[in-house]
Amino acid sequence: MPDDLHEWVSFEDPTEDRTWVFDITFLTSRWTCIYGRGCQGVLTGPAEDLEQGCCSYGAHFVDEEDEATTLAYAERLTAEQWQHRDAGRRKGGPTKRNKAGEIKSRLVDGACIFLNRPGFEGGIGCALHKGALDAGERPLDWKPDVCWQLPLRLEEHTDDHGHVTSTVREWKRRDWGAGGSEFHWWCTDDPDAFVDRDAVYSTMRDEIIEMIGSSAYDLFVQHLAARGGTSQYLPHPAVRRR
Repeated sequence: MPDDLHEWVSFEDPTEDRTWVFDITFLTSRWTCIYGRGCQGVLTGPAEDLEQGCCSYGAHFVDEEDEATTLAYAERLTAEQWQHRDAGRRKGGPTKRNKAGEIKSRLVDGACIFLNRPGFEGGIGCALHKGALDAGERPLDWKPDVCWQLPLRLEEHTDDHGHVTSTVREWKRRDWGAGGSEFHWWCTDDPDAFVDRDAVYSTMRDEIIEMIGSSAYDLFVQHLAARGGTSQYLPHPAVRRR
């Protein structure tokens, strides 16, 4: 049996020329973010003590709109919420373009400028995430797209006839590009993160709907219900290896 065996389900969208494909194995797994609770990060080896999570390399923005949205919310952060707020202003803003023309968040002391470090009185973790919670709003509205979507990924392919295939799956090491083989993509590769009581499609409902819309999400949930829940599906490979 292959080490990374997954089950998938697909169906046609009733309202448009599109096929939806879902990674059932991951979406029905018990994965959860354990930042600050044993997360080993994404450096070249385990680095739990740094408390950087997946923020070591900064956020790569999808486009200028994605950047503008985050910058607007960043303006609402106070110095008590954001450890490196002053640094962001001194450097001409918390984002920049690299040599390849990509927009990304700046780094401070080896990690994203929005990441509050251990010892900060306002608490460790993403300042944008904290600001959203303090304001009673959704973190996914404040954060760069890649940050609130991880470890989910939406891929879309359009064939020669204009038909779109949209695939919702877990983020893989290969999705980081050429450098993906050089660091520790611990997030979905280790059993320690598969400890939630509820399935990913439930705990990340808002994120999935933000990515694909409520209609496609509801059809997927209806399929799971018709199959009698999650007990019939393959467990995630990281869990099987335990």
